[in-house]
Parts: sequence; structure tokens; C-alpha cells
Amino acid sequence: YLNLVSLQLSFSKQKQLLHSSIHSPAKCICNIEEMFLSQTHVLELSVCELQEINMICCKGRKRRLVLLPLLTFHFQITSVGPRPVGSPENEVLTVGYLLEQIEKIRVETAAGPHQLTVDVQRPTGTFSIDFLGGFTSFYDRVTNIAVRLEPKSGTHHLMLANCHFDTVANSPGASDDAVSCAVMLEVLHSLANQSTPFHHGVVFLFNGAEENILQASHGFITQHPWAKQVRAFINLEAAGVGGKEVVFQTGPENPWLVQAYVHAAKHPFASVVGQEVFQSGIIPSDTDFRIYRDFGNIPGIDLAFIENGFIYHTKYDTADRILTDSIQRAGDNILAVLRYLVMSEKLADSSEYRHGNMVFFDLLGVVVVAYPARVGTILNYMVATATFLYLAKKASLPGNGGGRYVRDLACATGVAVLSWFVTLLSVLIVALIVTLLGRSMFWYTHFYASICLYGTASTGKMILIHTLAKNLYFGVSCLGDLFFDVSLFLWCCSLVWLTQQGLCSAYVPMLMVAFPLATKLLLAKEFKHRGASVKYSVLYLFGLALPYVHFMFLIWVVFEIFTPIMGRSGTEIPPEVVLASLVTLATIFLSSFFLHFIYLVRSTKWILAGLGSVFVVMFLLMSCGLLFPYSGDPDSPRPKRVFLQHTTRTFHNLQGQVESRDSGLWINSFDFTGMQHVTPHIPEINESVRTHCREDRPFCGYPWFLPVKFLSKKNWYLPAPEVSPSSPVEFSLMSKEETSWGTVKMTFSVKGPSHMSLYLMPHRGASLSTWSFGDGTPQFDLSGEYFIFYSHGLDAPTWTFWFEIQVPHGMISVAISGHYFFGQNQRTAQLEEILRRFPTWAFPSSWVSTYDMYRY
Repeated sequence: YLNLVSLQLSFSKQKQLLHSSIHSPAKCICNIEEMFLSQTHVLELSVCELQEINMICCKGRKRRLVLLPLLTFHFQITSVGPRPVGSPENEVLTVGYLLEQIEKIRVETAAGPHQLTVDVQRPTGTFSIDFLGGFTSFYDRVTNIAVRLEPKSGTHHLMLANCHFDTVANSPGASDDAVSCAVMLEVLHSLANQSTPFHHGVVFLFNGAEENILQASHGFITQHPWAKQVRAFINLEAAGVGGKEVVFQTGPENPWLVQAYVHAAKHPFASVVGQEVFQSGIIPSDTDFRIYRDFGNIPGIDLAFIENGFIYHTKYDTADRILTDSIQRAGDNILAVLRYLVMSEKLADSSEYRHGNMVFFDLLGVVVVAYPARVGTILNYMVATATFLYLAKKASLPGNGGGRYVRDLACATGVAVLSWFVTLLSVLIVALIVTLLGRSMFWYTHFYASICLYGTASTGKMILIHTLAKNLYFGVSCLGDLFFDVSLFLWCCSLVWLTQQGLCSAYVPMLMVAFPLATKLLLAKEFKHRGASVKYSVLYLFGLALPYVHFMFLIWVVFEIFTPIMGRSGTEIPPEVVLASLVTLATIFLSSFFLHFIYLVRSTKWILAGLGSVFVVMFLLMSCGLLFPYSGDPDSPRPKRVFLQHTTRTFHNLQGQVESRDSGLWINSFDFTGMQHVTPHIPEINESVRTHCREDRPFCGYPWFLPVKFLSKKNWYLPAPEVSPSSPVEFSLMSKEETSWGTVKMTFSVKGPSHMSLYLMPHRGASLSTWSFGDGTPQFDLSGEYFIFYSHGLDAPTWTFWFEIQVPHGMISVAISGHYFFGQNQRTAQLEEILRRFPTWAFPSSWVSTYDMYRY
């Protein structure tokens, strides 16, 4: 093998050795990937040299998708740093680099059967969206790079592949979403090199304003001329860093898309459970999928990386944390699915195949099972019917006269349900104690600790309750058999209910009923024994293996998603309650078909003693503060998220005069612990500088970037000198006139930074009737306030807007905040000084802002 990592060779020597080893491409690829991952002298090579090595490795074999996208995002896109909308890094450097790479692909493939057209779109538009309580968005000259790949003869039907290259402030955004754009660039390269002409075309949309709450995708789907030909889309996103990309949304309806993914994807990973959980709204996130679905009426597939969400949207989201395996998987899947769809007849006339939903789930990421929802409904009811027939037959057996079995089943069901509520209540009491002790999120870095505390508490409580019940059932025989039937009955009830609700996730209780029922029927003789024999236990576990392994995998995905979310869900949602509830529910579900073992074994005292010991030890460790929530370990960071804004606030009265003015460092904690762990490092940030909401001021009188004040009510405000950005917000009332229909129309102009937030608060006796945003109707009244999010790209004109207010003598407060996310205006000496004092386990995202309020 050629060990290019250890050999400090020149580029020419490396190339020579690679040429000589071309007879063994697998070895060549292995060495090249190892060299890249080492990140040693490979960094001394230029991008062109590395691309040449890549082409040598690919000679004589099927093209791989791993090296070029790594080079694309690692050496270029992420190297420019954070890329918020409006910044030169986003609008100039990244756009220029992508256009350069696309032009190379166009020149390289010009002689092939396909043509490649590039269009840089800079749309302006406005829309309202029901997200974070609901708000309205306005964007001006944001950037899209749209690349159309189609047969030279042309096409009438297009697939859309979407990624975004912009980032939130202060994050390099390697996973969210540069890696997806790198994969898309390489997929474009591969498809453009195909020798067989496609039946349809593909639009690759490199979207430059997704982090501004989905603005660029709205600009494309509502304004670009190609959008009318788009029949379906694939959206590449991230809620974590690396791992497998999961299909967590499809549709709406259009089951043929799921079938295409299942048929074509080389490494399928999908779950309809994730789709229904995400679309329920309990996860505080959204993707461009919503825009294409709601504003374009186009079906699609939403994929995202979900692992390690702890560093999502932080400074740790760097290219070196994304494994080549993750990129390879994503590239293989996207390439295969797009290649399949551009040759599919269904894409041309998808309206014939649009109705109906699909049940889909993968088995440990190996194979995806998919079938129409109507088939699932029939299957679910068949399993439920079989279960009720089984129970009815047992009730009719000799010896069960007078409804004895039914009474016993009802009583045992009551015991089981009671045990659930008592267990959940007990564990929530433990969670409350943890919260009152000030030890919230002790499990954030040490997840096993939550299992050792809440898991042992819930398991022990369940066993204790059923042990007591066992000792009270003196007159009932075959308790193990009876409690198996209880679990079967309860799962069957959930199956029927979910099926009636039309949820495709009903396949989970279907599996949890069908396999145990089959196992019970096959082990009927073994169930008659009073004790749990080794033979019985082995056969029983074998029969439950498939549904339980799949169910445990789903539980792992839930914790993989929700545990990091607790670190960014605000100060008002108690994380102990959420995690304790999830652990308890997982325990209840997983224990269901093992409850009857409690009634088969002779004693449970040693099990209870063991669980109690683990619980006590973990409770003591937690109480003593030995389990610190956060970690600054570079290899596995678990940062605390803090937002800091150095802001100057100015308040004007009805006469337009300055009523008051102050400046300070406004600090927001985005998890439940507030600043209790930061205060020892920065004593000035303490309870004495906690802010209070002024209800007479729009959004409490503070410069909220997004309408999330309901999520983070614990804020701190340290006095500091005034800020003086080089491009201050220029806000003016251009006109104020009464209309013939009894309203007052007010027109304003604003000039300022690339990100601004507008807040409107009609006071008592006044209300908004219409405005220039969205569809013209004021939407999403947030407790008497309206939030308008504004952003612009380069060279945007003055922002002009108007609204009409009813009741001429009413009063309205209008406030505008400017946010400086990049450049020399982003930092001040006071911000730099306090940032240096934050501990290494904290991620303080900071910028400069202003807040100006006017009353009319």
C-alpha cells in the first residue's frame, strides 16, 4: 500500500506514485482518503492539484463522490467563515466561488448530450409564515444561484435539488449547509457527465438566504420562470453534524416520490414517524420544504443530518467534524435518486400519482419498508381484529364463566394503566427536585446519567407497583399469561386509535401487536407453565426481536434529536420535565411485553435493590454538582448557548422628541439554566441586572432578532457605552393621511443594515386593517404585537412600507432594530472584553444592535 500520509513527498512524486498504482483503484482511493483525513501536508496542496489527484484516483473505475465535495466546502466555502445574508462572504466570495466551479463543469461537459444554464437571481418579496408563533418576512435582493441541467433538445419538466450556502452569524456552517451544497455540486458534475440523455431536467438551486427564515426559496418558487416547470424537489438540510441523512418529510401525498427514494437510494434511511413528529410543530425548526410545499404546491423529499445537534449553529460546526462516510452516503443517495427521477415517466405527469400517503420506515438503516397508507389501514385493522378474536376466544373458554376472564383482564389493565401514571408522576417529582436543586441539564454532556437517574426510577417504580399487585392477586392463576394479554390489549387500542386518526405511524403499534401475538400463539404451551424457563425466555425474546429492535432504534433517534434541542429551547421549557417524561415513556413502552415476567419470577427484591442503588448513587452525584452540564472538549463539545447584543436604545414620544436613551450589553440565555453557571466567571451578570418586560413598548423594548421572547424571558442588561455603527438605521415617516374609508395610512422609509426587525404595537382603541406586507392582511397578532423580519443582499434600495390603522385617534408604537452581523460594525471593545471572559464551555454569539421606538 502507498502510505502517502507518512511519506513527505512533493506533489509530483505523489502523482507519479498514484499513476503507478492505478491498477489497484481501491488501494489508491483508500490512501488518498487517509491522506485527506490526516490533514497534514495535504493542506499544502492547491485545490487544482488535489482535484487532479482525485481524477487520477477515479481513472478506470466508477466515479466516487467523496473527494471533490470535501475539497469544495473544506477549502473554499467554509474557509471564508460565517456567511450571513448581506455579507461579502455570502454575497461575493461564496457566490463567486460557486459560479467558478459551475462554469468549469459547463465547459467540461459542453460536448456531451446535456446543456447547462446558470442564472443568478436576486429576488425581492414578502410573505407571512406560521413559525415561532407566526411573523411576516420581507426580503430585498437576496441571492439564488440556479443551475439548469437538461437535454440539449430541451425539456418541459424539472426536478429541483435545493441547498443553502448562507449561515447564521458566528458559525462557519459546515454541516448547515455547506456540505449539502458540496454534495450537490458534485452530483451536478456527475450528472452532467452522463452519456445518456435524460428525459427531464434538474435545477440545482444554491440558495443564499435560508437562515433568514426561508426567504431565498420563496423568491425562487414564486418568481423564477423555471419554477413553473418544477414537478418535485429534494431538499438537503441539517439539524446536526454528520451521521446518516434521514428522510424526515415527504409529500404532501404523492406516494410515488417515496417509492422512487426506496427504489433508487443506495443507503436508505427514512421514517414516517419523524415526518409526523416534525410536522406536528413540537420541534422548533423548519426548512425550505415548507416554502416549496405551501407556496409552490410542489411535492418533495426533505433530508437532514441529525447526529450531534449539540454543535448545530455554533462555532464548532466546522468541516473537519464531518466524516467522509457521511458525505459519501449523501452523495450516493442524492445522485441515485435524481438519476432515477429524471428518467421517470411519473415526473412528467405526477398529477396521476399524487393522491395517497405512504407508510415507510427503515430497518436499522439496511432496508426501507414502504407501502401505501390504505394498505397499512387494512393491515392494521386485520391485526386488531385478530387480537380481539384471540381475546374473545380466551374469554369464551371453559372456566371463564360469568365473565371471570373479562373481569380479570379489566382489573389487570387498570393496574397497568395506574402503574403508568404513578410512575410518570414519581419521576416528574424527581425531575422537579432536580430543578429546585439548580442541577438542570446535568445529563447534557453525560447522557447516561439521565438513564441512570430517570430510567432506574421509572423501571423500579413499575416493578414495585406490579410486585405489590402480584402479592394482592391471591385468587388469580396464570398472572403472567394475563398481563401479557393486558399489554397486547393496550397496544391494540393504540393501534386502532392511531389508525382512526389517519396517522401512518400506526405501523409501530401494529408491529408491537403482530409479532407478540404470533409469538404467544407459537409458545402457547410454554405460557401455561407457572415459571419462566430458559427455553421459554429465549424463544420469547427471539419472537419480539424485530419490533423491539426497531422500536429502540426509533427511541434512539428521538433522544438524538431532542437532547440537543434542550440546549436551545429557551428559558421557559423545563428540560428535566421533558427528558424525564421521554425516558419514562420509553420505559413504559419497552417494558410492556416484559411486565408478565414480574408475575413469573419468584422475587424481584434483588432487581429493586440494584435499581435503587444506582438511583441513589446517581442522585448523590447530581446533587453534589459532579455532573456539570457543559463541555468545552474540542473533540466532543457540549456548549452553552448565549446571545449577546451591544445595543443602544432610543425611545421617542408622540411629539417625536427623545424620551429616554440608554446603552448596554443585552444578554439572552437559550437554555433553562440561565446564567447561573456563567456568573462565577463574570460576576457582573447576576440577578441584579435581570431585565423586566415593559408591556407598553413593542417586544418589551428590546431588539429581538426573531419573535422568540416567549421562549426566553430571562434576560440580563449590563450598562455599556453607546454603539456607533458606520451605517446607522435611518427611519422616517414619509406621509400620514386619512383615507376615505376612515383609516389612517402611514408610509415609512428605512435605510439600514442587512438585518432589521420591525415591531408594530397598536394600543387600545386602534387596530391594523391592512399593510404592504405578505398578502396585505396583517397576520399573526402576537399578544397585540406584529413582527416583521427584514433582510437584504447587496445594493438594496431604501425599504419603503406602509400600513393603515383604524380609529384615527388611536395610537400605535413603531419600533425598528438593526442587527450588525458582520464586518467592523459587529464588534465593540466592550463585547470583545466580555467575550474573553466567558468560559471555554460557552458559545457566546454576539453582535451590535440598535433599537428605536416611535409613537404616533
